[in-house]
Amino acid sequence: MQTPSDRHEYPAHWEADVVLRDGGTARVRPITVDDAERLVSFYEQVSDESKYYRFFAPYPRLSAKDVRRFTHHDFVDRVGLAATIGGEFIATVRYDRITPDGLPASSHPAPGAAEGAPVSDEAEVAFLVQDAHQGRGVASALLEHIAAVARERGIRRFAAEVLPANSKMIKVFTDAGFRQKRSFEDGVVRLEFGLEPTDRSRAVQWAREQRAEARSVQRLLAPGSVAVIGAGRSPGGVGRSVLDNLREAGFTGRLYAVNRAFEEKELEGVPAHRSVREIAEPVDLAVVAVPAEHVPDTVAECGEHGVQGLVVVSAGYAESGPEGRERQRELVRQARTYGMRIIGPNAFGVINTSPGVRLNASLAPEMPRAGRIGLFAQSGAIGIALLSRLHRRGGGVTGVTGVSTFVSSGNRADVSGNDVLQYWYDDPDTDVALMYLESIGNPRKFTRLARRTAAAKPLVVVQGARHGGAAPQGHAVRATRLPHATVSALLRQAGVIRVDTITELVDAGLLLARQPLPPGPRVAILGNSESLGLLTYDACLAQGLRPLPPLDLTTAASADDFHDALAHALADDTCDAVVVTAIPAVGETPAADEALAGALRSAAAAAPAKPVLVVHVELGGLAEALSAAASTAPQPAAPGSRPPAASAAPGRSESPRRAGATAADDPAASPRLIPAYPAAERAVRALAEAVKYAQWRRDAAEPGRVPEYDDIDEKGAAELIDGLLARNEGLTLGADETCELLGRYGIAVRRALPAPTPEAAAQAARTLGYPVALKTTAPHLRHRADLGGVRLDLADEEQLRRAYAELTELFGGPEELRPVVQAMAPRGVDTVVRAVIDPAAGAVLSFGLAGAASQLLGDTAHRLIPVTDREATSLVRSIRTAPLLFGWRGSAPVDTAALEELMLRLSRLVDDHPEVVAVSLEPVVVAPRGLSVLGATVRLARPPARDDLGPRTLPVI
Repeated sequence: MQTPSDRHEYPAHWEADVVLRDGGTARVRPITVDDAERLVSFYEQVSDESKYYRFFAPYPRLSAKDVRRFTHHDFVDRVGLAATIGGEFIATVRYDRITPDGLPASSHPAPGAAEGAPVSDEAEVAFLVQDAHQGRGVASALLEHIAAVARERGIRRFAAEVLPANSKMIKVFTDAGFRQKRSFEDGVVRLEFGLEPTDRSRAVQWAREQRAEARSVQRLLAPGSVAVIGAGRSPGGVGRSVLDNLREAGFTGRLYAVNRAFEEKELEGVPAHRSVREIAEPVDLAVVAVPAEHVPDTVAECGEHGVQGLVVVSAGYAESGPEGRERQRELVRQARTYGMRIIGPNAFGVINTSPGVRLNASLAPEMPRAGRIGLFAQSGAIGIALLSRLHRRGGGVTGVTGVSTFVSSGNRADVSGNDVLQYWYDDPDTDVALMYLESIGNPRKFTRLARRTAAAKPLVVVQGARHGGAAPQGHAVRATRLPHATVSALLRQAGVIRVDTITELVDAGLLLARQPLPPGPRVAILGNSESLGLLTYDACLAQGLRPLPPLDLTTAASADDFHDALAHALADDTCDAVVVTAIPAVGETPAADEALAGALRSAAAAAPAKPVLVVHVELGGLAEALSAAASTAPQPAAPGSRPPAASAAPGRSESPRRAGATAADDPAASPRLIPAYPAAERAVRALAEAVKYAQWRRDAAEPGRVPEYDDIDEKGAAELIDGLLARNEGLTLGADETCELLGRYGIAVRRALPAPTPEAAAQAARTLGYPVALKTTAPHLRHRADLGGVRLDLADEEQLRRAYAELTELFGGPEELRPVVQAMAPRGVDTVVRAVIDPAAGAVLSFGLAGAASQLLGDTAHRLIPVTDREATSLVRSIRTAPLLFGWRGSAPVDTAALEELMLRLSRLVDDHPEVVAVSLEPVVVAPRGLSVLGATVRLARPPARDDLGPRTLPVI
């Protein structure tokens, strides 16, 4: 609760940039006393009809009293927010706290009111949107922000009165997803709704976010006109190279060259101008290739001309140090002021191969072949490598599988991989998404978007800078305390296909773009080389696949032999995929390569539900022939040619595949181009990733549930946590407090009594009952049974005292060892269960066996919280040492159902109470029946701010 002295402080944290429905941006900020002139100017541009809908009567102008009322706020009981573009208002929203009778109310009790008297938690809300900006989703965005502000100020309900004819505003309220009540009285519709987010309101918000961000990327990738600013007269140089690449790719829209030094009106047939302002037509996209010190003037000119987006290839920003970082922040602030989004700075550029666009606004000298693979790279050098490998036809992985869109984001100061994922999710021209990431700016959001995207189409990711400990200098990202292996595991949980190199990225991408997903892990192997078949067999076993015995066709095998063998293998119900191995015969001709390729394609076409891969040895001709279906393969256009304008919208094919459909969903939708690999290991690794991804897709169709437990005391835990944090903002709980808090969620910790002396140890043992364990709890000996700091199965006082003497003799006095006595638990397998809230990734649950397995070998599995019952089951089974839990070598299987329940209860605790920032249960002894938690630590702190639960905003720069 604010005090009167700080009620009027300006809440700068309410400021935010948002993406609107049409892909443009706006700035949301509180309205202050300095906004009087802006408010009057804004109101003058609103139509009489909109004014009537706002005030329920003709209201041509605002009086001085009105202006004061709408600009003077206390930011508690009266709050106004404005959406601005170019510094000018385009919409406003306001709330006033009211009593149940509709009278003005205060967050402070009225004078003379009884102590503890209730404070009104209801407010009346009203909007006004400039007519020129209606339909852009401005009111929906403002409602999200004003609702978040209201919740922060203790308001739980909004009331709004709307004229029945104002259907647009009624729709804004009803579509928001809040629980609401609607009534009609005296010719006015009254809407009342709670402000607590619901599953539906979050779904609505995320759907709007996806549409807006996807549209903002589409405006960059499918512009109707492009201006290259900084294009020189002479060939060479960054700006001129981009201009030439656009022209030679056959860009279907209008193209302009801009340079302050131009005197001529044309440059190689392209209209030339000294400034964007001189261009008479609208400009959708500007490629900025001028020195960094001239970029601000260029951005201002673009903003004033109405340019929708920028690709900034200029360097000299955050990658160059602190001054450059500040220059980068100012660049983004300036662009967003005008409603523009930015790719870059220090970007390599963007490409869209759609016939209706043919955009090569990049430094890539050749337009890549058109295809159905989307590429995103934060590094220009890696982007070049990816394009080159996909484009190459000879050596390595070859073929004509091409690119739909390509984005190289450079410093990704604004548009990031998250935005591109939003675009690819429902892009009918993209079947597979490949991403090279050096940093993840918002891991929570990336994981959410990746999970949704992976449910529709494969997403393959390679992470650079995995072991460098820091993001590249140009990338502003929040730090994560999680090791790379944990982040990788969490991405896999979200359905991401995680690979380690760009070679593996391309290998997996080509398979997923060309072939259906395998229905299982069983692999048939056939070919004309027994040795190559055995290598493939071994590679399958190493990758966890289930290979059938290789079929050797001998070196005398003809194309017909290959056809018959492949057809037979594909028809076999015990086979889920086929790997064909081929070596060249002496003196083999290109015609033989074509014959073999045709035979394999023919056999594969008859069984479109199973993938086929080829391992070839120095068979450039075969690899090319396998991919070259002359009647269907896309061919590059001649330099400078311009295909006829497509009737479809820019960036969309004329007959788009349905959103989310891939080759795996609709094998007949595209020709069966068989991927060829130069090594068995590469082919099998790609196939193994496809098998795991296909299994994830099947599992994702039945995601499981977060179970409810009747004995959980959520309210009691919250009260306990609040009381503890009132004493200290961040603290590690004592043993009694830990047991009490965990007990509220049904997690029992076996009691341990302190034993500062031998007599105290004996008394503790009598209290607990023999047999007992004597353990040291000193930090350097805790959980280190291998060092001798634990004595088990002490049956009587004599054994206990002898063990106590041994421990103090070996390791030091009791004050250093901090010994405790604990009743013996049933024998079983020692495990560790932990939960932690990472500031970047969110809440994570981890599991492993205690001791060397997790500490030395890193055999630990992870899941994002909240964990479902299916995820808990998979978590137990996903560590390499899991067989020890299931009766390995004749041992008794332990109670994994009890272990899974423990994990689910701990997940609920951390999810319900984000103040619980770390929990460690170690060891958890899992016996054949039940389990025992022998040690537990809990840390509380005020939870870190979560930017994934509030209103839609662009990242703060």
